[in-house]
Amino acid sequence: MPAPRVFLDAGGRAPVTLRTREAFLAGLADGWADPRRLTTESRRARAVLDGAREAIADALGAEPSQLHFVSGPHTAFDHAIAGIHRARRGRDRIVATSIERRAVLDAAEHTAPGLVDRVPVDRDGHADAEAFTRLVSDPATSLSLVQHANHEIGTVQRLEELVDATAAGGVPLVVDASASIGHVDAPVHWDALMADPADWGAPLGIGVIALRPRTRWLEAWPGDGLAPGGVSIPLALAAAVALQERLETLAATRERLHSLTARIRDALAALEGVTIVGDPDERLPHLVTAAFMYLDGEPVVSRLDREGFAVGSGSACGSDTFEPSAVLAAMGALTHGNLRLGLPVDVQDADVERFLAALPRVLEDVRRTMQG
Repeated sequence: MPAPRVFLDAGGRAPVTLRTREAFLAGLADGWADPRRLTTESRRARAVLDGAREAIADALGAEPSQLHFVSGPHTAFDHAIAGIHRARRGRDRIVATSIERRAVLDAAEHTAPGLVDRVPVDRDGHADAEAFTRLVSDPATSLSLVQHANHEIGTVQRLEELVDATAAGGVPLVVDASASIGHVDAPVHWDALMADPADWGAPLGIGVIALRPRTRWLEAWPGDGLAPGGVSIPLALAAAVALQERLETLAATRERLHSLTARIRDALAALEGVTIVGDPDERLPHLVTAAFMYLDGEPVVSRLDREGFAVGSGSACGSDTFEPSAVLAAMGALTHGNLRLGLPVDVQDADVERFLAALPRVLEDVRRTMQG
């Protein structure tokens, strides 16, 4: 019998659990009607949607009335950035760290063409606090974009070092938490927050925007609020249940995955020509990225897939899976020969050991093929 496949690519998309699938089916049964109408069926659907909103708001430290579902994380980025920017009339510039998601930077550039100031990061991926402070103190700055944790390298940003600067400049701190919610505690410091339920194990197709009551937002396009036409109630319920399931074991899972990724980091660092990228301590517990000298990521991923291991490489959010990583380039790291692991919550120690046992042989085979 062949060995079972090992899924180690749970960065951005996580397997959907049985409990979450059952919640989605329950949402189909009770949440199919239009929640804006006055019928019994609509009131039932509205109760399901309100319950999902309250559960996720509680997990994020937000007011339920200020938490909004949209059709996906990219829509969340677009609508949050454009709406807050429009409400800041007279302020034209946007400040963003250089390792934000491409979708976030694209939304910023679309909103303020040619007026997005990039904050450099250090070798571990932490934003330069001095440069950030200088940029947000500019009276022309409308908002700042700082991720909670990076989706490729796992580095957790030091938001507490930046929030005083945004407060002093009267600049909203807009935080992309799409890689961190469900893996670590939600950030405390933010004026607007975006999240991606698919990353914590919900079905794809819904995004989250949370606003502080003091954060002004204006529609930047024709429509009806942040989610014109409404959102999928079954997906909202599934997202709430998936997050609740994560939070019930968050501390234990975080400790276990942190230990496993530390084991992976040590094993990879011991290999010739391998550099581990990202902060070794201030990081998400489930992500590991390594850069390989003289190797391309695509053949490594393909060969590992044939061996039964699903892993990632290249840009985590590029249109081409193996597009060189802008995140690694901004950090001054190798961009092509990299391997990205995202451990799912149910990964077993034996799965990791099998992977680590197979990897040196796979790397040697790829090197031999490239040289031949």
